[in-house]
Amino acid sequence: MSKTLRVSRQWCSLKSPLHLHLQLRTVHNDTKLSTNLQKLHSQLKKDELLDDKTPDYVRLILRSSVYEVINESPMTKGIGLSSKLNSQIQLKREDLLPVFSFKMRGAYNMVAKLDETQRKQGVIACSAGNHAQGVAYAAKHLGIPATIVMPVSTPSIKYENVSRLGSQVVLYGNDFDSSKGECERLCEERGLVNIPPFDHPYVIAGQGTVAMEILRQVKNSAKIGAVFVPVGGGGLVAGIGAYLKRIAPHIKIVGVETYDAATLKTSLDNGKRTELNTVGTFADGTAVKMIGEETFRVSKDVVDEIVLVNTDELCAAVKDIFEDTRSIVEPSGALSVAGLKKYVQHLHPEIDHSKQIYVPILSGANMNFDRLRFVSERAVLGEGKEVFFLVTIPDTPGSFKQLQKIIHPRAVTEFSYRYNEHRPEINSDATKEQVPNAYIYTSFNVVDREREVPEILSKLKAIGFDAIDISDNEMAKSHGRYLVGGASKVPNERIVSFEFPERPGALTNFLDHLSESWNLTLFHYRNHGSDVGKILTGISVPETDEAEFQKFLDDLGYRYGIETDNIVFQKLLKF
Repeated sequence: MSKTLRVSRQWCSLKSPLHLHLQLRTVHNDTKLSTNLQKLHSQLKKDELLDDKTPDYVRLILRSSVYEVINESPMTKGIGLSSKLNSQIQLKREDLLPVFSFKMRGAYNMVAKLDETQRKQGVIACSAGNHAQGVAYAAKHLGIPATIVMPVSTPSIKYENVSRLGSQVVLYGNDFDSSKGECERLCEERGLVNIPPFDHPYVIAGQGTVAMEILRQVKNSAKIGAVFVPVGGGGLVAGIGAYLKRIAPHIKIVGVETYDAATLKTSLDNGKRTELNTVGTFADGTAVKMIGEETFRVSKDVVDEIVLVNTDELCAAVKDIFEDTRSIVEPSGALSVAGLKKYVQHLHPEIDHSKQIYVPILSGANMNFDRLRFVSERAVLGEGKEVFFLVTIPDTPGSFKQLQKIIHPRAVTEFSYRYNEHRPEINSDATKEQVPNAYIYTSFNVVDREREVPEILSKLKAIGFDAIDISDNEMAKSHGRYLVGGASKVPNERIVSFEFPERPGALTNFLDHLSESWNLTLFHYRNHGSDVGKILTGISVPETDEAEFQKFLDDLGYRYGIETDNIVFQKLLKF
């Protein structure tokens, strides 16, 4: 994919791991480092550098201070996953660390490296989640004063835990960027040491200790085919990759990202660090707009492949992990398993997976309890065990019975219909009496989606029913299934989906920006336990206000999507 790793031929004959670490060398073709990277590297001791230029991550990992506060996180055999994927799955349980996340490794390692002067000054960090708890834990253990800056919208379960660990919590700003600015201001004003969440050699080395444990814990590490690593800012994948590619270069490093937060894949595709315009927030622990500079420098040399997954696949992975461990991980913590499943089931049919050992990293378990309802609903979709259909049938006696005969014996999980006066479809034979249509929203269980869906669609078409598989229609899953009341005829109605921040004032801000001359015709919201609320709106806007309406969407500052042409709206909600 990128630069080639060159490893000493002596490695296979050496018996001592420490001697092995000292013999191996990585070739780096980057001769020109940015000012920021030069600054990071200059903070290291001379004997922590490779070729007096870049960090020697194997040495840094071996010298990590992580084991002052933790023992190894355990490895759990994924019995159900192993059976399902016909592979040997070993789950690396970072969710069982003291703050329920791998983040404490890097945070503690960097804080522990501070000298006495820096410790007296105190540390500061900006985070809305796991890094904040890692820094707070490290500071408490080492007796160092700590300040954690978090967005105002941070759920109470997160900032209360940071406060319980003894750190001062500063709630500032409506988003991470605002909080980061305040963090930098306080850092300068108070002379504090900023502990970054991923982009520092000591942080990367702390996360890299995970790789060292994997090689110790897997009995036959020579059979490890790949390690699957969730990717956000890149600290974990850089640390694990830097170690394994020096010690066991046969192991593939597979990074896993969501489609809506693919910062590493985008940067690799472009050949440089690339900032994303927006990121999805369901997997909030990895919702990073741009990968770190040092982490990207390392990752582009050690990551073999990137796998992208969607929200439903993440939810299915949370369920898989629960069934194997009886533990519930957060969405980002399930990324590795979701990527593993896709890698085995869809991306690499040429590999004999039965002979492979695969190690997915369960990176964290800081799950908001309110989010479990959403995860449970979406998990069956992610498994491909449930499908959503929009079916058009003649609104005549006996039609429902015909529909159910085709779906039977599959279990129906949802069936929604409300009589309305839809115009009938125009028959090709004008002499036939026109019959009004009924639009049905239904979901049902399947065993093999790829085989059964085409079969059902074909049978429905044979009896004159029109059906569409809307299992991948986000509006249908988030809003359509919950809306009631039938269709309406509203002139110049625009259907727009928004992502509101889950904080007081978000709705007021929306209404304040909305012109009083526009009529709000639809509004649907359902709490998903996330930091962002999904909203579906209908707004009647005169055609002459098109430019003003676009300005409203842009100035509001909320992520949005135009859904006016969505089939669910056209069939179920529009007369």
